[in-house]
Amino acid sequence: MADAALRLQNLFEQLLGAPLPVRIRAWDGSQAGPPGAPTLVVRNRRALRRLLFKPGELGLARAWVAGDIDIDGDLYTALGLTAGLIWERGEDARGLVEALRDPEVRSAVRGLVKLAGPPLPPAPPPEEVRRARGHLHTKRSDKRAISHHYDVGNDFYELVLGPSMVYSCAYWPAPPAEGGTLEDAQRDKLELVSRKLDLSPGRRLLDVGCGWGSMAIHAAREHGVSVVGVTLSQEQAAYARKRVADEGLTDRVEIHVQDYRDVADGPYDAISSIGMAEHVGAERYLEYATDLHRLLKPGGRLLNHQIARRPQRDESSYNVDEFIDAYVFPDGELAPVGTTVTQLERAGFEVRDVESIREHYALTLRRWVANLESDWATAVRLVSPGRARVWQLYMAASALAFERNRIGVNQVLAVKTPDSGTSGLPLRARLWGAPGRA
Repeated sequence: MADAALRLQNLFEQLLGAPLPVRIRAWDGSQAGPPGAPTLVVRNRRALRRLLFKPGELGLARAWVAGDIDIDGDLYTALGLTAGLIWERGEDARGLVEALRDPEVRSAVRGLVKLAGPPLPPAPPPEEVRRARGHLHTKRSDKRAISHHYDVGNDFYELVLGPSMVYSCAYWPAPPAEGGTLEDAQRDKLELVSRKLDLSPGRRLLDVGCGWGSMAIHAAREHGVSVVGVTLSQEQAAYARKRVADEGLTDRVEIHVQDYRDVADGPYDAISSIGMAEHVGAERYLEYATDLHRLLKPGGRLLNHQIARRPQRDESSYNVDEFIDAYVFPDGELAPVGTTVTQLERAGFEVRDVESIREHYALTLRRWVANLESDWATAVRLVSPGRARVWQLYMAASALAFERNRIGVNQVLAVKTPDSGTSGLPLRARLWGAPGRA
């Protein structure tokens, strides 16, 4: 009798303590759950063993990346329905230990063990980071982490990011539904950063974590500045250098494979750090801010564009997201925006402006997911089925997190204000306007 789906539904509801809001379709063809809802497809018993041997988010992530589970229906709807039950409850083994004190939970776990079959732990998917021993955020470990995320093929990033090749939150004067395009929004973001930094001919810009060179090219081409871009990714650097040459900007733009801690050719008039500081880590953040302060001229400006998380009542309990850490950004850490501002000020900066563009990132991520899904076969060919699934889940779940204010993104403008107190910024009424198209 094909009844695996009904058994799974009952067991999951025992574990979660609430009705399961999605349908289940099991490996034996059986289905159970609310009609019309997105369907969680459990392709094999191995998915259950992954959950049993690594309870919580990482076990689910392994099953997703390996293709042991899937979603039939709208991914955003499915994630939205299950976020409060699966992604936020019992996220780690400690949560399970606490839950196992409940007799019903123990009974459900025994039922899953029986349904899962032979108790052999499945190997993690090959896309999972293999951890090396040693301290976090050394120059060596940071280079390894950056390589894991960025050195997966420039062709793949072209498919996901589109022609702009900007891998950070765009700035949407008009949402996609009203005719705004990703390319326009990314150009407007680069222009907004340029205006905040007051870029003009003859000035020097350091672009920390320069990616594929988009900010460096925009600043040199549109504002006449000289730019040094630094990245730890060999593939990014090679791509950026070719773009610079194709634009005829080799006399104004240099791209280096270099750690920001090794930059010694200051002073600069301005520094842009766009989507890079998330890789720095809490223990190294003051060092990061101090190094950038050192590299600026008196009166120089820093634009720090960074994802932020919500603060916790007990900050010591903060744990890095297991899925993100294992498959997306190894060793990445998020901090509340207030912590970031404090660290910048401790380094000597005067923080002059903080702009939240949280909703803009949700729009950006949904566009990237659409790019990926529209040419799925090519994406799989360029990387692997597992890697493509990592990106699909990561970007879709992140879009929902931004929409629901679980995380945000902020542009922090800081100045190396001299002892005279002259910041060089105009009065608030005459600050930069939103970039517009001719």
